[in-house]
Amino acid sequence: MLRLVLVFLFISGIYLDSFGQDFRVKGKVLSQGEVVEFANVILKGTSVGAVTDENGEFNIQVNTSDTYVLQVSRIGFKTISSAVKVPSEEATQLVFELEEMDAGLDEVVVSGTMQEVSKLDSPVPVEVYSAKFFRANPTPSVFESLQNVNGVRPQINCNVCNTGDIHINGLEGPYTMVLIDGMPIVSGLATVYGLTGIPQSLINRVEVVKGPASTLYGSEAVGGLINVITKSPDAAPLVSADIYGTGWGEFNMDLGFRSEFGSNVQSLTGINGFYYDHPIDNNQDGFTDLTLSKRISIFQKFNVKRPENRIFNIAARYVYEDRWGGEMNWEKSNRGGDDIYGESIYTSRWETFGTYQLPSSEALSLMFSANGHRQNSVYGTTIYNADQYIGFGQLTWTKTISSHHFLSGLAYRYTYYDDDTPVTSSGDGERNMPSIIHLPGVFIQDEIKFQETQSLLLGARYDYNSVHGSIFSPRLNYKLSSHDKTTALRVSVGNGFRVANVFTEDHAALTGAREVVFEGELKPEQSWNTNINFVKKIYSNKGTFVGIDATVFYTYFTNRIVPDYETNANQIIYANLDGSAVSKGVSTNLDVAWANGLSITAGATLMDVSIEEEGVKRRQLLTERFSGVWSIGYDIPRLGLTIDYTGNVYSPMRLPLLGELDDRDEFSSWWSIQNIQLTKGIGAQWEVYAGVKNLLNFTPPANSIARSFDPFDKNVVFNPDGTVMPTPENPNALTFDPTYVFAPNQGIRGFLGVRFTL
Repeated sequence: MLRLVLVFLFISGIYLDSFGQDFRVKGKVLSQGEVVEFANVILKGTSVGAVTDENGEFNIQVNTSDTYVLQVSRIGFKTISSAVKVPSEEATQLVFELEEMDAGLDEVVVSGTMQEVSKLDSPVPVEVYSAKFFRANPTPSVFESLQNVNGVRPQINCNVCNTGDIHINGLEGPYTMVLIDGMPIVSGLATVYGLTGIPQSLINRVEVVKGPASTLYGSEAVGGLINVITKSPDAAPLVSADIYGTGWGEFNMDLGFRSEFGSNVQSLTGINGFYYDHPIDNNQDGFTDLTLSKRISIFQKFNVKRPENRIFNIAARYVYEDRWGGEMNWEKSNRGGDDIYGESIYTSRWETFGTYQLPSSEALSLMFSANGHRQNSVYGTTIYNADQYIGFGQLTWTKTISSHHFLSGLAYRYTYYDDDTPVTSSGDGERNMPSIIHLPGVFIQDEIKFQETQSLLLGARYDYNSVHGSIFSPRLNYKLSSHDKTTALRVSVGNGFRVANVFTEDHAALTGAREVVFEGELKPEQSWNTNINFVKKIYSNKGTFVGIDATVFYTYFTNRIVPDYETNANQIIYANLDGSAVSKGVSTNLDVAWANGLSITAGATLMDVSIEEEGVKRRQLLTERFSGVWSIGYDIPRLGLTIDYTGNVYSPMRLPLLGELDDRDEFSSWWSIQNIQLTKGIGAQWEVYAGVKNLLNFTPPANSIARSFDPFDKNVVFNPDGTVMPTPENPNALTFDPTYVFAPNQGIRGFLGVRFTL
């Protein structure tokens, strides 16, 4: 009997040992390449787990072989899960990458102070939007990508050619400066056409500063600036591709390549192609609902490694676009004729820009850019050809002395503009007189750190415009934050200025049916702005994050240049305002993220943009009082699926009527563009995405183009002063006009795309 017991115990021991041996599940937890301490790693459905050490590493012992689901979590980060087979070689080489819930609230920014600084440490409020934010609603251009940024609205200005500009807090495109990697590339003539063709696959993030930034960036940064930051060659994928098409026949392709030349030169190449050649007229007005376009853009960036990690990078971009809109039966043979109306634009544009840190013991950097823009366009029978060249150079010096962090610089901008209109000719029209503007400037900035939680930024800039003379713009920014950096209060006061370009951004390129008239010599606009910004970050023990970013703003203008659409239906009259203009309001952003993968980004702006002249106050045209945006995302890790629901909503805005007899509505309706997208990951390199744009199928009224049946005004009778005479055939005294536009004419459509990253 004893012998049987011993045999039984021996056999049981062998059996239990075979199932009771120890297996190890080991790995590391990182976030943006940095180790994450105190992260919880557990085997779902069990009580077995571990906490990462100071090296971000964990080690879990299990007694049975099986397939486990590991869940990694930490306060402030999104929880992730992954299936692991034990035993296997992979089970001891695991690496988890956690994504911060509030990554957008504490990224490194450069736009506020022209230097790299943590967003929470920046005395200037800067909003940051990552490439992932824009992938939630893929678009073929940066212009359209900004439609879900709070307080920023892409404005379509022409129903025919579909050109537009970017509004920030209700201020039109000429008040917004657009930069690429901190360089003022998109300005003047290119404000209309330069926002297309930036390869989306190469965009790292977009920074938005609302309010004057003229102290650092000069003219045009009156309402704010948008800085498109491209990827660094050393951090970009080896190969990336993003290709998609829509049910309307649009096709967009973004390609990116990283390469090296020797051991010291890294290269990043981007190619963007867009093709749409299928005329659609769903509103039955006889005109294309969406401008047809063929566009190619090539982007090249080099990063040169130098001794002592000194900076040297240079980039270049070339864009060519052929676009047209007009009557459905228009062909290129009709270009410039008066039988079939069309607006046809050929755009050829090159840019180059870069930064070179001088080999000096002092922190001296030279920033430079140059661009050329050639436009060959026809608006009905109006032929418009223009050339613009801009050269820019800036030498900056930074120095820290005790608690003072100085930034000073010398800047120079050269602008050449020429076209075939009377704007650039002599008074008698016999001589061509291109506009040439020299704009040298000097600026200084001192950021004073009183203590870790308080800083004061003082800045001033002096520019001398060769046409308009001296311009001075100061600013002051104060920041107070909590020790744990979960709360921050910023107060800003600044001055902005804008020198009127001879070619205004509302020229025939936007309103081909109207003549542009300048009333007197336009003087530089001046504005004073103040805003108060409050940021709060809230974490819960259950892994939920809430971020609040609220701003109250007020901007007062003198010498405001206001386009007059209403005095004469055939003209846009530009003159300095004999009065004042005000933009004021409140804007709030809300970020919420749950550990289960659900995240919500939402924003709302309530504002009043008005103009007062001769005691009469009126709302600015094409400006909403309320706007809201949202982006809701939900990750389902076990399915490798992400759901994104994005949208915006706008309150009514005043529209440009063609006189007192125009019977169209003076105000637009409430309107909203909403989109949904499903993204499926396939392995580590592929993504397939599909969705629907403009779910509600919203389009503006079909009468947005006045007298679309008579685009050359052949049956319109004019008075001697150029105004329209009412007739039985034209009782409302209208002319052909495509400027009564507030929303895209493009209705609901599906889309399908694929992404590849190596």
